[in-house]
Amino acid sequence: MGYVDYFLIVQDLKLYSESIGISVGPGRGSGASSVVAYTLGITAIDPIKYSLLFERFLNPERVSMPDIDLDFSDDRRQEVIEYIISKYGHENVAMIVTHGRMKARAVVRDVGRALAIPYAVVDKVAKAIPGTMTTIDGALELSAQLRAMVEEDEQIARLIEMSKKLEGLPRHASVHASGIVVTKEPISEYVPLSVTSDTVTTQYTMGLLEELGLLKIDILGLRYISVIGETVKAINRKYNKNLKLDEITFDDADVFQSLCKGDCMGVFQLESGGMTSFFKELKPKNIEDIIAGIALYRPGPMDQIPRYLENRQNPDNIKYTDECLVPILDVSYGCMIYQEQVMQIVRDIAGYSYGRSDLVRRAMAKKKHSVMEEERHNFIHGIVDKDGNVTVKGAVRNGVSEAKANEIFDEMIKFAEYAFNKAHAASYAVVSYWTAYLRHYYFVDYMAALISSVADSPAKVAEYVEYCRRHNVKVLNPDINLSEGAFVPDGENIMFGLNALKNVGSQAVSEIVTERQKNGPYKGFSDFCSRAGKLSSNKRVVESLIKCGAFDSLGVKRSQLLMVYEHVVDMYHKINLSKNDLQISIFDMLDEDDKVSDVVEIEYPDIEEQPMSSLLKMEREIAGIYISGHPLDEYTDALDGLDTTAMFAEVNAALADEESADTVDISEYDGKSVSIAGIVTAVKQVATKKKQLMRFVTLEDKTGTIEVIAFPSQVEKYGELLTVDSTIIVDGKTSVKDEEGVKLIADKVSVLTHDKRKPKKAVLYVKLTAQQFANAEKLINPLLREFGGNTPVKICVVNKDGSKKVYLADRNNWVDLAKPIEKELRLLLGNDNVKIIEG
Repeated sequence: MGYVDYFLIVQDLKLYSESIGISVGPGRGSGASSVVAYTLGITAIDPIKYSLLFERFLNPERVSMPDIDLDFSDDRRQEVIEYIISKYGHENVAMIVTHGRMKARAVVRDVGRALAIPYAVVDKVAKAIPGTMTTIDGALELSAQLRAMVEEDEQIARLIEMSKKLEGLPRHASVHASGIVVTKEPISEYVPLSVTSDTVTTQYTMGLLEELGLLKIDILGLRYISVIGETVKAINRKYNKNLKLDEITFDDADVFQSLCKGDCMGVFQLESGGMTSFFKELKPKNIEDIIAGIALYRPGPMDQIPRYLENRQNPDNIKYTDECLVPILDVSYGCMIYQEQVMQIVRDIAGYSYGRSDLVRRAMAKKKHSVMEEERHNFIHGIVDKDGNVTVKGAVRNGVSEAKANEIFDEMIKFAEYAFNKAHAASYAVVSYWTAYLRHYYFVDYMAALISSVADSPAKVAEYVEYCRRHNVKVLNPDINLSEGAFVPDGENIMFGLNALKNVGSQAVSEIVTERQKNGPYKGFSDFCSRAGKLSSNKRVVESLIKCGAFDSLGVKRSQLLMVYEHVVDMYHKINLSKNDLQISIFDMLDEDDKVSDVVEIEYPDIEEQPMSSLLKMEREIAGIYISGHPLDEYTDALDGLDTTAMFAEVNAALADEESADTVDISEYDGKSVSIAGIVTAVKQVATKKKQLMRFVTLEDKTGTIEVIAFPSQVEKYGELLTVDSTIIVDGKTSVKDEEGVKLIADKVSVLTHDKRKPKKAVLYVKLTAQQFANAEKLINPLLREFGGNTPVKICVVNKDGSKKVYLADRNNWVDLAKPIEKELRLLLGNDNVKIIEG
């Protein structure tokens, strides 16, 4: 089919990258289905062993171009692009344009601003749109709350109607995150181009380029590939090994045991709170379980999770529509979760070619009803051409009854829309397993590389540092004689990386380390300043190194150094200027005779070290986290069982990204009752329109920060506690805004003591109309039983005359609030009809 060149080009990219030390992932997407790609070393998972269908990647009946996606170290992706340009020519390579489009929630907000509708109204409407929905019509179909707002308010109805007209239109142009097009002749002969910020970009989007038959390659940068690569290099260097990823087998019981416990921190794709909880229930025993977990834990397939877990735990109870499905669905315990399974069913049961089966799978996924009904007849009865030849046998000719064939086809339609590409899930599962394996057997080396990869995110650094502490691995203060730019192992501990320090800068870090490697350790603070050349004139660099403890190992207190450093810096600055005014480098560009040879002795003041609380504040100021300890360490028992800011890290990151913000279901995080303990690090007080005072408080725990909003009534009650440096517990409800992330509306504030708080008693309240209550057995009881647990459920029935009556649900309808029952009920009944009350 003419794809030989394509395979060879992609193989060349991988071989070149690996030859210069750039880590490359195991592949992703449908390309992992290709045996050719596997044998060429492009992908790293055997497609035959894991039933990955080549026709999902490429077949004669496919109407669009396939592609092979590769992940590279995110910090060296640009080198790969530069190689492509240098090899195939600057005129023959271009990036691909992409258009950001108006998605459901975003278009509502944009239209609301244009129509000057009050923000509070628009915000309420936007929040009623589930983040997993891609269309407003879909949201209206799913959300009872949204439908009610449209029916009851003309302004909202107009907002929604206008938004529907604009939904899906391009909002802005940008460069595709990974796509590159390569052509035989100059690319300008094929497509129009544009140039922005020295980047040459096609004016045609990816779909049009595919229709033109142009070669598109996805060069993706993935942080975890960098982490894996750096860890392997460190292991081989440190232990004199030759560890190779492709030699790691996927059958290590100890690795799976750690995942069964829900220990998923730092494991690719698995470290979110929801996925961690899921894996505790899943208890994976092999790579197939990880593949299934990755495929299931996403909107749509999540509905199959209870059935999957039930069937996995009780395989004798699995029921198949027909025995012919057993060989296809046994790997997923009777559940249809992969696109490849849909393709295999129509091939094995009805005799389709794999090419035609992929076309049917696409039609089902896109809900092309006319095509599906035509295919239903073909699936059941087959296809006979005009000459009477049977080209597709059909299920009936293969011994399946018409009734059973109809059931199977209905089941395929139901799940095909959400079925996941198993090849992609398998590729990601490989990366997940690699990270879990490296973390288990080389914990310190892996965590050092992982923390280095998030050095620019203090919240994530803090989260990983706290995880290390729980595993008895300390992250040590920076040390001027031991630290590198990155976080590096130091025995069984990890040395803080200099690149993560504020006010120091990569240039200064590079010169500090280079000078130390060339001329030996710094013998003292004066020796450091004498060798620092021009760097010594930068007092901010020196002050920052002092504050974070980088000079502690030299035997001088931080309090002493802070008293004298400015004088010492000025002194050596003058000495160096007198030696050579034309000095052009920081350390070793001077001739030997011109270098400062004498180190001046410094007389330090005889003073005590600053208190630990002050040292910790300085560390946090410079490093972004507390290093020597944490002010909350003494409250370990009291913190057990309380919520943490880590539960909101994932949603905040998604909401901060314009492209992914509309895919987040904020209803899951909005209005959630939480109790978070921490230290008040900042307070902003403002006056309301009624001349009352309210406060915006930054609360920090061990894993991050959250803004707490205290309204006037709370300020009046708890104002003395809502001050900087207070150590408190805030009870309240979350509030989510797309642009600002998760905030906490304070209800109650109390002093954090050393006593462990007694568990709260919660009750789930559900409000139903009398008609809904009469139909409860079908409407909500199956959902309550699905998420069964020990939290009582009370049902408030509202009659037509407005009177209310509250019933305690039967014990077998009580629920487990750790499961997503609240989210499911809100989607079914509306946010205002579901509440959790804690006492």
